[in-house]
Amino acid sequence: MSSLAAARADNFYYPPDWNPNTGTGETSKLGSKKAKNGSLGHRANKTSQGVLTIRFEMPFNVWCDGCNHLIAKGVRFNAEKRQHGSYFSTKIWSFVMRSPCCSTEIEVRTDPKSCDYIVVRGARRKVEEYEAEDAGTAVLTVGEGGDSAAANPFARLENGEIDRAKAMGERERLTAMRMDSDRKQRDDYVANKALRRRLRGVRKEAKALDSHRQRLGLHSSVKLLPHNAEDDLLASATQFDTDWRFRRNAEHSRWGLGSQEALRGGAAAGRKDEGI
Repeated sequence: MSSLAAARADNFYYPPDWNPNTGTGETSKLGSKKAKNGSLGHRANKTSQGVLTIRFEMPFNVWCDGCNHLIAKGVRFNAEKRQHGSYFSTKIWSFVMRSPCCSTEIEVRTDPKSCDYIVVRGARRKVEEYEAEDAGTAVLTVGEGGDSAAANPFARLENGEIDRAKAMGERERLTAMRMDSDRKQRDDYVANKALRRRLRGVRKEAKALDSHRQRLGLHSSVKLLPHNAEDDLLASATQFDTDWRFRRNAEHSRWGLGSQEALRGGAAAGRKDEGI
């Protein structure tokens, strides 16, 4: 019976260099690595130094100090992970990697205190500032002594009064919005029917404009707009002066002929006087 047939028979397959003490073969190079490092393989070659090679994803945009190249957020590296102290009972992890542009060593550490990452060396974090109003986020109120409003009882009381006044002012608007939402969702079949009717009208109008474009012999990239009475009025009031150059030349020629006749008449009168 072949080895494959034996594996089918008892669902177990043992290679020829199987060693029950280590769980794998020792003759092959790959087998010896697996026997030494387990399933981690070459990623655990430095476990004796407390280093484990992992895939690390850059948590934010950074500038490389070696070549000033921008490393975008989400770029992945083969980083060496090691412990670098603790914050109370939380471990601080350090990740060392090389930049893909100039092979500069970049070290990033976890910051459990602020729940963030910090760049220790090799790069600098890209500062991205924005206004809270432009981003549509709430502005956190900070007291005079640097404490937040949540830690100041008087500030918390004042903010509570402001929030209640704002809620009373927005109650009517919220009620109107809720009633409008209930009215629209009361009969979804009627709303869907009205929407489909409006879309059919839009498609019909677009088809008519496309047919008119084809009759005019225009290219498919030209998009005609719907008919507008104001456009008709403006078009009828517009006059195109196409023969202005002809009229200008005619007037110039007429002026030249008139000047020549005046000169000719003066010369004839002079000759007549000489004859007299």
